[in-house]
Amino acid sequence: MFTADAVPGLADGTITVTFRAWKRPQAKVGGRFHKDDLWFEVDAVRTVPVARISKADARRAGEADADAVRRRLGDPPPETEVYRVAFHRIGPAGPPANEADLGPDEIAEITRRLDRLDGAAVAGPWTRATLALIATQPGVVSTTLAKTLGRERFALKTDIRKLKRLGLTLSLEVGYELSARGQAYLDATS
Repeated sequence: MFTADAVPGLADGTITVTFRAWKRPQAKVGGRFHKDDLWFEVDAVRTVPVARISKADARRAGEADADAVRRRLGDPPPETEVYRVAFHRIGPAGPPANEADLGPDEIAEITRRLDRLDGAAVAGPWTRATLALIATQPGVVSTTLAKTLGRERFALKTDIRKLKRLGLTLSLEVGYELSARGQAYLDATS
């Protein structure tokens, strides 16, 4: 949703609005999204004519003025309706990755979530094999992990992000490793 130049404004809270030329809404109130390790929750979604984008909203969107927002949107005609999405920054989504003391309820909840991810996968169960491989091969590039698992690299990376949102893995400069929570889960269920 955002380019890299927006990250400082997102991080310090000066960017709290975005405008999108969607055919239909791609965000909903209460929905969450992220850019890198920054997480946000949607406060409002409404349509506005491009001509009615205010200078104040342009600044909330990280632009100097409304003309800059219109240029970013591709200079649509003034009557064109665009989506105005207001949001605020929230803490990291999911449980803390450094949590290593898991009780039986937490282990059961992680198991339930992993089972749900496995059940929704077209290619079949993947979560435990992926966790086990990351445990034995931390810091290994995703291309090698995907080949070992017989998976497509980008699909594997998407799935590993799901494990990260559960607080089970951490991204490294190259590859991944289990978080303390992920290791505790594997230790409890192996």
